[in-house]
Amino acid sequence: MSRASSASKSGPVTAKPSATVKPRIHVIYYSMYGHISTMAKAIAKGVESVGAEAHLIQVPETLSKEVLAKMHAPEKDQGVPTISFGESGENKVTLEDAFLNCDGILFGYPTRFGAMPAQVKAVWDATGGLWMKGALVGKPVGVFFSTGTQGGGQETTALSSLTNFVHHGMVFVPVGFSSPLQGNMDEIHGGSAYGAGTYAGADGSRQPSQLELKLAEHQGSHFAQIVTVFKIGRAALPPKEASPPDPKQDEVPKKIDRPPSAKK
Repeated sequence: MSRASSASKSGPVTAKPSATVKPRIHVIYYSMYGHISTMAKAIAKGVESVGAEAHLIQVPETLSKEVLAKMHAPEKDQGVPTISFGESGENKVTLEDAFLNCDGILFGYPTRFGAMPAQVKAVWDATGGLWMKGALVGKPVGVFFSTGTQGGGQETTALSSLTNFVHHGMVFVPVGFSSPLQGNMDEIHGGSAYGAGTYAGADGSRQPSQLELKLAEHQGSHFAQIVTVFKIGRAALPPKEASPPDPKQDEVPKKIDRPPSAKK
């Protein structure tokens, strides 16, 4: 019995992810006052809810301790590793590991005048070597964010991030309006079709609401499911090292004229 006839009698065959398909998602974030850190943990919870691995990684601080103290910024979470531009060490992750050793990346950061903060930009500016190799081409990426108030950059922060993703050839995965919670009009909340978001308030005293955390969790699960589909699809592709088809096989053989004696 042929494969075609067997499939038609037994019904459609659906692909089921195996244990080896389990995707690894890196949640890379920068948080000065803890708002994005809280959102990142909710994102990770959503990623893990659909069976994927979530790994939190922090963007390194560029401001001095003296400046941070004057800004009343709390200590960073010492339980989360930080990207290192040199060799990896205790609680450190190299830039290459952070960007390459995963199947997808979700970036989170507060806005600075409608765009990503300098700390995050410094990380992207260090990815020139990865760009030269095309190392991030086709890697799924998403973003979540925090602003002080409404209209403070909930969409422009995501939009201005796209240039980095596009130049690297990454696949941007927005959350869209895939959750009915996004249309909730009962309370003020952050977020947009580009990703989950929160409002910190003009003085930074507001913390992410339960609704915002639920939307962040939804983005994590939504993103992880799409990354899983990507991983299954790529596993079904022929290996890149496979021998290409021989072009000579498609050539029409030339007609050879036989001598008159051979035609008898």
